[in-house]
Amino acid sequence: MTSISPIDKPITIVAISGSLRPNSSNHAVLNVVKEIIGDRAKFTQFEGLTDIPAFDDNPNPVRAVFDFRNLLREADGVLICSPEYAFGIPGALKNAIDWTVSSGELVNKPLALITAATGGEKAHAAWLLVFTALSANMPDGSMLHLPYIRSKLNQNGQINNPEILKTIENVVDSLIITINQTRNRIE
Repeated sequence: MTSISPIDKPITIVAISGSLRPNSSNHAVLNVVKEIIGDRAKFTQFEGLTDIPAFDDNPNPVRAVFDFRNLLREADGVLICSPEYAFGIPGALKNAIDWTVSSGELVNKPLALITAATGGEKAHAAWLLVFTALSANMPDGSMLHLPYIRSKLNQNGQINNPEILKTIENVVDSLIITINQTRNRIE
C-alpha cells in the first residue's frame, strides 16, 4: 500500500470571519481570499462560531468545539479575518480561539491575520498578542491591517481596488509559502 506524503496532499486552508453577519466587510475580504487561492488549495470557511459555547475548559467539550478543533488540527493553514468591536476583538471569535489554548491546534500552525475594520489597530494588536501566546506561525507577510474597510467596498459590497487586492494577494501568498515550507520540513 502506497502512502501519500504530506507534500503530495493538496493544501488545506481554513478561513474564519470574526463577523457573524454574512454580508459583512470581513466576508467580502474572505470572498477575495477564496478567489485568490483558486485551485492552489482547498479553501474551507468556518461558519460555526455561533455554535461554540462559552469557553469553560471542559475536558469533554460539546461536539461543536470538538469539530472546530479538529478542523483546525487537520488544516495546513488558517486565515483569520477580524473586525474591531468597541476597540477590541470580537467576542465570538475570541471565545472559539480560547477553546484551542490547552489543546494546541494553533501551535506552529501557519496563520494569516487580516484585520478589516473602521479603525482596527487595537484589534489587530490584540490578535497579534493572542496568536503569539498560542505560538502560531505568523511570518511578517501574513499580517494585514485594512482600516476604513467599508470605504474600500463598491456598491455591491465587493473589493475591486487593485492596490487592496494586491495586498490581500500578498498575505495569501505568504501563507501558502509558509505552509509549503512547513510541509517540506515535515517531509
